[in-house]
Amino acid sequence: MSIATSTETQSPAPHVADSHDLIRVHGARVNNLKDVSVELPKRRLTVFTGVSGSGKSSLVFGTIAAESQRLINETYSAFVQGFMPTLARPEVDVLDGLTTAIIVDQQRMGADPRSTVGTATDANAMLRILFSRLGQPHVGSPNAFSFNVPTVRASGAITVERGASAGKAVKQTFTRTGGMCTRCEGRGKVTDIDLTQLYDDSKSIAEGAITVPGYKVDSFWTVKIFAESGFIDPDKPIHKFTKQELHDFLYKEPTKVKVDGINLTYEGLIPKVQKSFLSKDPDALQPHIRAFVDRAVTFASCPECGGTRLSEAARSSRIGGINIADACAMQISDLAEWVRGLDEPSVAPLLAALLQSLDSFVEIGLGYLSLERPAGTLSGGEAQRVKMIRHLGSSLTDTTYVFDEPTIGLHPHDIQRMNDLLLRLRDKGNTVLVVEHKPEAIAIADHVVDLGPGAGTGGGTVCFEGTVEGLRASGTITGRHLDDRATLKKTVRTSTGALEIRGATANNLQDVDVDIPLGVLCVITGVAGSGKSSLVHGSIPAGAGVVSIDQSAIRGSRRSNPATYTGLLDPIRKAFAKANGVKPALFSANSEGACPNCNGAGVIYTDLGIMASVATTCEECEGKRFEASVLEYHFGGRDISEVLAMSVTEAEAFFGAGEARTPAAHAILHRLADVGLGYLSLGQPLTTLSGGERQRLKLATHMAEKGGVYILDEPTTGLHLADVEQLLGLLDRLVDSGKSVIVIEHHQAVMAHADWIIDLGPGAGHDGGRIVFEGAPADLVAARSTLTGEHLAAYVGA
Repeated sequence: MSIATSTETQSPAPHVADSHDLIRVHGARVNNLKDVSVELPKRRLTVFTGVSGSGKSSLVFGTIAAESQRLINETYSAFVQGFMPTLARPEVDVLDGLTTAIIVDQQRMGADPRSTVGTATDANAMLRILFSRLGQPHVGSPNAFSFNVPTVRASGAITVERGASAGKAVKQTFTRTGGMCTRCEGRGKVTDIDLTQLYDDSKSIAEGAITVPGYKVDSFWTVKIFAESGFIDPDKPIHKFTKQELHDFLYKEPTKVKVDGINLTYEGLIPKVQKSFLSKDPDALQPHIRAFVDRAVTFASCPECGGTRLSEAARSSRIGGINIADACAMQISDLAEWVRGLDEPSVAPLLAALLQSLDSFVEIGLGYLSLERPAGTLSGGEAQRVKMIRHLGSSLTDTTYVFDEPTIGLHPHDIQRMNDLLLRLRDKGNTVLVVEHKPEAIAIADHVVDLGPGAGTGGGTVCFEGTVEGLRASGTITGRHLDDRATLKKTVRTSTGALEIRGATANNLQDVDVDIPLGVLCVITGVAGSGKSSLVHGSIPAGAGVVSIDQSAIRGSRRSNPATYTGLLDPIRKAFAKANGVKPALFSANSEGACPNCNGAGVIYTDLGIMASVATTCEECEGKRFEASVLEYHFGGRDISEVLAMSVTEAEAFFGAGEARTPAAHAILHRLADVGLGYLSLGQPLTTLSGGERQRLKLATHMAEKGGVYILDEPTTGLHLADVEQLLGLLDRLVDSGKSVIVIEHHQAVMAHADWIIDLGPGAGHDGGRIVFEGAPADLVAARSTLTGEHLAAYVGA
């Protein structure tokens, strides 16, 4: 036997496969990127910083992640690709060294009424199997515990084709036991129509008793059918109707009637309203009709299943006195303890997998949720962390994880936990790319890419690339502001009144009594899940003159832009029409003035079936969206397409003075500039705006509303450190103009700037829901009695 010995003392040359340690991007031009070139180290944590709108998402999501996903999709057959979203190749010269990208973004989870935290993860599926194996009495397969599966029974003759003989008829019976509640069909809520919103019972039909929008007394197709149907007396007040008349008026099935010699179909008012209003998407309705639907329709918990969504049989099966509805209603941290206490060797692998999933919730800071929580009610930050859960225990390595501000919605106390999770993903050999603004998250980066220097057309270049220490010394906007710390106010404003909340019990609130001061800047804070949103959005009485600006997504297609969303285009169109003596509709790219070739979209989308669809600039209008004759009309020396290409700052100057002076347009533009959106172009599609830009666009729109109290839900979301100062100035201006401002916030700069702080806690879920401090920020820092107090004291250096 011979043993090979090495005579070489020097180390061998590195293997060629180990030389691919960089993700190389050269010449990226997506959105506002200006030929950006970067080299990102693999198996490291890289953080992308820069002011809002500087091009971070365009580089990370629109270029690197998009190309990785496109290349993976191309490995599937053309048939499979037909069922997948089509992705065009990003505008970039070279993309080298890419690995499989897993995107964990802040897109809200689908708001389908049947989607819950449990169904969006694997936890519900595993619970259903557990109850189908161990539940007593046994009621059926896992389907019997699913509120998405109805019970089905069928019987009849089926024909079985056998051999050369003719088919033989066989009687067959089919049964499938599902767990869906039959009354609410697995939604947990039933809709009820408030009849007082449909009609005024003191009036007759002829006097205009019906108060539904569009039901005018002289309307032939609506009210006249009721009046001349013969089923009811049109001159009798509704409260004097007989039982039969009231039934015919409200619930009558479709019946043929003759009115003025015309054959028509008569139908009761409630089915009519359900078909014309309630069966449509609420977001697609006109504002006045949506307001009517909100008033007229009430959602009540289903009386049959008690809001659990499950059938009686599913609720009857128990493990140790707990049924599946009880398990889903438990706080996840408590459910994990209950599962840990089950000792059943027959289902040991299932229990281990379920426990790992539940422990991941707790570890990521979502232990306060319950599995029955509707997915659509999660905030952007919560939705992102729910998506992270499936990756925490993953055995995959050498993949690229892409995160979009994972610290959004997190208290400073929870940010350290998130940082640990990001580092653990990196230490398993993965490349982690994070778009982030918080200094605590930037501090853990191995590599930093700072984009800017400005936003929109003023950004799109790499200002710095290197270490965190290098960023501090670089002199870029991010570098200069990285160590910024807001100071506590020397004097705070005095309240002019109070918004009283008494006995608040929404979600996890524990009979809270609190007076929210008015006329000041009041900040509601506390760890994630402590009850802040429940207190503000769920407990403030209706009709308190409140303008609420929450984090719900802006509704808008690729044709929508800041000019259409804010109503700015109306006064501009009227000004153009008046100056040129033509109709305002000519100056709308969605109406008469649209380019006939691209229908006002500016681009032509070519659908290539199972291949990626291609967007090409319209040759007819050259992307201007209007037909040539419309562009001959000028106002202030500019045509309508040139106005839409202006930035907010340019347009504010243009419509503020000279022959183009338009006060209505100037007022809207001034509000947009006020919230820091001066760099946005008026015609930029809403679909290209970042989360922070959308929030501020909403704020600018609501600033025109007449309301004394403004409620803002984490307005620092997506804001760069430099922009936070501008936001604080805006909040001060709102308060000084006589408004009351209530802010739900985790950012210490906003807490330090407050006149009054209400801190909820001490923990999350059932460990929270109580007021642990209310008073001036200086007192909170001095007391250091809560988690918020400790972190705020460290922040201001007290």
